[in-house]
Amino acid sequence: MKNRDGERGTGNGKRVRDMATIDVVNLSGEKVGTLELAGEVFGAVNEDLLWEAVKAYRAAQHAGTHATKNRKLVSGSGKKLWRQKGTGRARIGSVRSPLWRHGGTVHGPQPRSYAYDFPRKKLLGALRSALAVKLNEGKLTVVENFTLGEIKSKGLRKALDALKVGKTALLVEASKADNRNLELSSRNLAGVELVRGHEVHPYHLLRYDSAVFSRLALERLQDSLKASVPKRNHAGRTAEVA
Repeated sequence: MKNRDGERGTGNGKRVRDMATIDVVNLSGEKVGTLELAGEVFGAVNEDLLWEAVKAYRAAQHAGTHATKNRKLVSGSGKKLWRQKGTGRARIGSVRSPLWRHGGTVHGPQPRSYAYDFPRKKLLGALRSALAVKLNEGKLTVVENFTLGEIKSKGLRKALDALKVGKTALLVEASKADNRNLELSSRNLAGVELVRGHEVHPYHLLRYDSAVFSRLALERLQDSLKASVPKRNHAGRTAEVA
């Protein structure tokens, strides 16, 4: 059953958006067309999956360069200080013993990677949810292209202000687009990050206030995500519509 907002129930309390459209604008904020959004991509939001995806991404960003010096690495002589028996004192082999001050550390942290494998299907599902969140919040903008006449950060800032994006923005350009002007103009703007369409991660979409996609980038990403939707889920939704 559909509600007046063009959404239909899934039986679990969540809502799935049917085929919707979004305005396509130029860098001046003027509408130049529309783009159809697939319900399979911009549908229900799975918050648990988003949390898992962000957790995995941040774990992979962890440098893991912490290190402590063990008995082998700490400075100091390895000579035995006194004979084993007959002195009345506790036996000791070296001043580098962990029992002594300035001695080595036992079982301390060592450099390691915090990254772990995250299933690709779950990642793509989280990406669909992140896009749905941006759309529901009205923070998703689609521009015809990111064509800039010159390399100038002030010009890009003016264009973003015309698009009425938030304080921070994620710019997504098509994977193979050669837009040197955009790359150089955006890298000096605080709170603005440029990524390619194949590099978009749910973490990026949730981190920034607004997401600005080029039309080509969103079309390609949407096609890729539609192809990754599990067939049984797609079949279930088709049956509900019928």
